[in-house]
Amino acid sequence: MALYLVQHGKNFSKDQDAEQGLTDEGIAQVQLIAGVAKGYSVKIDCIYHSVKKRARQTAEFFSQALQDNINIKEITGIKPMDDVTILASSLQTEDNIMYVGHLPFMERLTSYLVAGSADLRVFKFQNGGIVCLDQEKEDSSWFIKWALMPKIG
Repeated sequence: MALYLVQHGKNFSKDQDAEQGLTDEGIAQVQLIAGVAKGYSVKIDCIYHSVKKRARQTAEFFSQALQDNINIKEITGIKPMDDVTILASSLQTEDNIMYVGHLPFMERLTSYLVAGSADLRVFKFQNGGIVCLDQEKEDSSWFIKWALMPKIG
């Protein structure tokens, strides 16, 4: 099982778009990373996203790029300031699952799973980026397996 954590692409401000959908730059970021993930044959069984439009749009672009029949579901509990321990305790380890959400939630979840504390930053996300986590078979501890980010500089 792999766990894929994605920060939504760059979005409009509330002044520009009340629903804060993805900007053209945000769409390009997500399409770039989703295309690279497809090139690496990343397989996803289900994509969960937050209730925000920008997260749904990001999930849809990943679904389209990776394969059209990925089940996409909107969920609660992954807003920026939600408690990461709730999601962490309910993770299913049988399937390859993607969560599309927001900061600081995604960074805090990664830190909690990898280091045992949501307050330690173990990875800095970027809009449209993806981090793949996996578990050791021996002790079920989590580790960062790889990451794809729009900017490497």
